[in-house]
Formats: sequence, structure tokens, C-alpha cells
Amino acid sequence: MTKPPYRVPTMAEIAAVPPNGYTLVSTFSGAGGSCLGFRMAGFTPLWASEFIGPAAETYRANASPGVILDTRDIRQVQPADVLDAIGGRPIDVLEGSPPCSSFSTAGKRQRGWGEAGVYSEGVRQRTDDLFWEFARLAEGLRPRVIVAENVSGLVKGAAKGYFKLIIRRLAEAGFNVQARLLDASWLGVPQARQRLIFIGVRSDLGAEPAFPAPLPWRYTIADAGLGGIKTLHGARAGSRPGPAVMTGNRPHTHTELVALGGEPVTHDPETGQDITISRYAIGREWNRTRPGGGSARYLNLTRPAERLPLPTVTQEGGNVGAASVTHWAEPRKLTLGELRALSGFPPDFTLTGTYTQRWERIGRAVPPVMMAAVAATVRDRILAPLDAAA
Repeated sequence: MTKPPYRVPTMAEIAAVPPNGYTLVSTFSGAGGSCLGFRMAGFTPLWASEFIGPAAETYRANASPGVILDTRDIRQVQPADVLDAIGGRPIDVLEGSPPCSSFSTAGKRQRGWGEAGVYSEGVRQRTDDLFWEFARLAEGLRPRVIVAENVSGLVKGAAKGYFKLIIRRLAEAGFNVQARLLDASWLGVPQARQRLIFIGVRSDLGAEPAFPAPLPWRYTIADAGLGGIKTLHGARAGSRPGPAVMTGNRPHTHTELVALGGEPVTHDPETGQDITISRYAIGREWNRTRPGGGSARYLNLTRPAERLPLPTVTQEGGNVGAASVTHWAEPRKLTLGELRALSGFPPDFTLTGTYTQRWERIGRAVPPVMMAAVAATVRDRILAPLDAAA
């Protein structure tokens, strides 16, 4: 099978996708990456919840017509509130990505469990218990399918205990649940981003969860078609995916993918943010040729190889000094346009706020193209067979 060219549909093209007749309710919706993936598969979002103001602003800027956005703390939301808001319409899928900072291997992990901490935009909240809020709503709303997402750290080390408790709680809520680690780079995104995906089917329906199969190829940074990738500083265009993109937003920790050639890029075109990295911070590693094409490390930065997928992008990547990936051929962070392309977002997806806030929105999101693969599997292998058997 020939690998097709990498391309993410525009927002207008997604809006024109024919509805498949299935409905979606979303929690912990962020900028709307997961909802956008479901829209790519033809689902109709009815209601979404996002507590962080700047994230809600971005969600609104890209939302499908008619969707209701609730900005209260999820702990205040009752199932009856959602059902009233959507006029009692049946819910086919409830999805959500409870904040993952409590389980990330880059964070405090068990040292912060049970405590409130700064999550985003200066908001303090406890995050390690939010899966229980998702389970509470699932129990009350009784959708046919639930889909949840979190970091791979949830099944590593001491966090495995939390993982087992989550599976048990979702089962008590009335769902047959399974979870698998999926890599975005095998689901159509040029970023090596591993995420733990939970899929559950309401127990009374007698159906099993289903997960998307990996593609027979991965897309690389070179495949993203960001324009004129050429030999520079010993880097060569190639055929493997690039490293994952991070979500941080400090000025010198992320850049947008842009066409190479002509004058070097020094500022993000959308925000004017200086995205260059000082030679002092980079050190000698930047100019070292790497014949194998692997990612290079210098201080807390990762220089990706364009023959590979981008390394995982984190929410802190846009912050100056934060651990992050850089451009593969220029001493700078990614532009927001490059970040969209390497994270499976439409080129015209609206981002709001500062460069740092915009980076964080993408860094915290599930890549829409990845979630579209999950949504299509739920549609074709769970919901459609249930309807056919009814």
C-alpha cells in the first residue's frame, strides 16, 4: 500500500463532513482537539465542558454550530444539567480527557496526589481525582460508548494503582472498559505522541470495545510538507516521522514549521513572538552532524530529525527555558503554523491568546487526526453493528 500525502483537512472541509447521525458530549474539552476529531468522523457535538478561560475561548472560536459550552468546574455539573441543555437527546458517545499532569512522568506524580496545584493559567485545582468526575457523569448520562484519554504515565510505576481503580470505577458506572496505549505517529500524525485511550461500551448492550489498528506507515516531519526542507547544519530530509510536539508556550521553547530557504525565521508570523534560541543555550551540539538522523539533545532541548516523527509536544514547550523540541534545521522553536501541522490540526484552526497560550492549547490537546481514527472505529465497529442488530 502506498503512503498517501500527509494532509489535514481545513475547518471548512470538516464543517462540510456529512453527519453520521451519532451524537457526542465532551468533558475536559480544552481547545477542542478531541471534538474536532469526532467531527472529522461525522459526529455531532451537542455539549462540551471547559473550565479554563483561555481554552474555552479557543474552543468557541472553532466550535461547530449549536454546541453548548459549559464553563463551570466539572465538579459542579450534574447529569441533569447536561440532559436539560441538550433537550433530552440520546447520547451516543461521552468523551473526555481528564487533566493528566498528576500522572505525567515529567511531573510530581505521587508527590502531588491529593493536593491542589497550579494547573493552567494560574488556576489551582486537584487533578488526580478528575477521572471520578468523568465516571460520575458517565453513570448519570448513560451514553452508549465512553472514550477517555490520558498520558502513558498512568500505567507506569505507582500510578498503576490509580489505573486499576479507574477501570473498576468505570465498570461500577455500568461500562465494559478496556484501555490501550496508542501512538499518534501510527494513526496519521507526524508526531510520536503516546496516549492511553479508554473505550467502554455500556454493559447492557453486550458489545466489546474496539480500537483503531495502526497504519502500515508513519508520517515524518519531512512528510508534513512545510516547504523546502533542505540540507542545513548537517540535517537531511528523509522518510521517517518527526518527534512529538510539546504544548508549552514560553517564547524560546517552541516554533512553527515553516518553509526553509531565504532569510532564517526568527519570529512567529501569527504573534510576532521571538522564537530564536541563543547559541549559548544550544552549545556545540547544534552544529554536530548526525549521520544516523536521530534526535540530538542539547541542555533541555531536543532537536528532531526530519526523517522521523516529531517528538511529543508538551504544554510547556512555548515557555522560555522549558524542555521542548526545536526546529530540526534552524536554531529556533516552531512557529504555530508548524505546530499545527505536526500535531494533526487544520492549518486554519483558530488559536487565541499569546504565543505561549496558543502553544499550550495544542500541547494539551489530543491530535484531532488521532482522535478521528478512534472516532471512526467507534462508529464503524461499535455503534453501527449495534444499530444493525437492533
